[in-house]
Amino acid sequence: MKAIAALLSAIAIHQTSTAQLTVAAQLRTRTELRDGQGAPLPENAPAALFTSQRTRLGLLYNTYRIKLGLTIQDARVWGQDVSTINKTTTADNNGLMLHEAWAEILLTDTTLKDQSLSFKVGRQELVYDDQRLIGNLDWLQQARRHDAGVLKYERNKWMLHAGVAFNQNKENASGTVYNPVPPGNYTASTNGGAMYKSFEFLYAGRKLQKGNASFLLFSDQFSKYHTDSSTKVYQAGTWSRLTTGFYFNNQYGKIGTTASAYYQFGKNSNGQQLSAGLLSGFVQYYFTKSFSTGAGVDYTTGGSNGTTSNAFDPLYGTPHKFWGLMDYFYAASPFGKGGLTDYYIKTKFKPSDKYWLTADVHQFSSAASVIVPGTPDNKKKSFGQEIDITGTYNVTKQISIEGGYSHFFSTTLLTSPNVKNVPNAKAGANWAYVMINIKPEFIFK
Repeated sequence: MKAIAALLSAIAIHQTSTAQLTVAAQLRTRTELRDGQGAPLPENAPAALFTSQRTRLGLLYNTYRIKLGLTIQDARVWGQDVSTINKTTTADNNGLMLHEAWAEILLTDTTLKDQSLSFKVGRQELVYDDQRLIGNLDWLQQARRHDAGVLKYERNKWMLHAGVAFNQNKENASGTVYNPVPPGNYTASTNGGAMYKSFEFLYAGRKLQKGNASFLLFSDQFSKYHTDSSTKVYQAGTWSRLTTGFYFNNQYGKIGTTASAYYQFGKNSNGQQLSAGLLSGFVQYYFTKSFSTGAGVDYTTGGSNGTTSNAFDPLYGTPHKFWGLMDYFYAASPFGKGGLTDYYIKTKFKPSDKYWLTADVHQFSSAASVIVPGTPDNKKKSFGQEIDITGTYNVTKQISIEGGYSHFFSTTLLTSPNVKNVPNAKAGANWAYVMINIKPEFIFK
């Protein structure tokens, strides 16, 4: 008995001695000048100027076979609240929330160094590959998270993840009808769609020499509804949408390649049959360690054949990273259902870890011809061109300053009734920002 007690005591001491607590904070302020960000403005409409702020406090506890994560977040605009106690604060403006609260349990023993099986459950960010379809949307101050469980098996260069989520509005006494509108203070999906009632996904990935390859099968379900006097009445049952495809990223010498292909089928959140796809390819050449440039194309299908929608929805990704920094496409700003073709050139100059500059040029077009009323050739495709320039300077490892400017040269198609629907729109749009990001971190063992 004494030997057993001594062994248990030794294990307890070992577990305590290997425990680690990380305290991380973030204060990120961003001042923006919006003169047509998201959509062109009408003539004589004044530009907007404001400062938003994200404040975070995060805790990560790591000990024997378990991790616990907690992130408290507040996202709001300067001046949104009065400077003293406000007893009539609008509930929709309340930006204080629990961004993350999860536990990850290691199901295999720590003696197995080449493989692991773990289960992560709770409110968490989901980030896979380049975040085109599943990402944490970190650019937005509020970001994105999910209430889900994820089973993870990882061995050497391979990883296999399976996730599931099931949403309800409250603790029901009967039934599982879910009302996805409003899902909260912000849009539910990348394209501003309804909040999912549930999802399941399977992700298989393999690390390459300088990149990775992966397969994704993602199924999300949406509450069925019927219309009563122009009002949606949600009912039992769901419509299910499936998205599947492949991602590839690797570097060969001075040439980097990225490609992805996804197919979407089933039914969308409106119950319409769906058959849509996404193709993307990018080739980058590294002239030196500090300078690179590349060209690529993204193509998402659109349109409809009457009974089936061909409009691809990029799920729960980070569109700000791909389809222009002004967020005209797939960023909760509708642009019709004709799909998108994006030809782009991206250039990056990074002489050191202290600072870097990027410059991107996009040519945006509708994948399907769109009718423009009142024009001689009433079917057009070009939305226009966008130029994005950004720069970042790291004052320290914990402090960075970032700024950027973008200009969009829009066409009559972009502002037409069947796309953005902006009558008497300005010919061009501008957007500029300055962001200060402070992220201290403290580790206690």
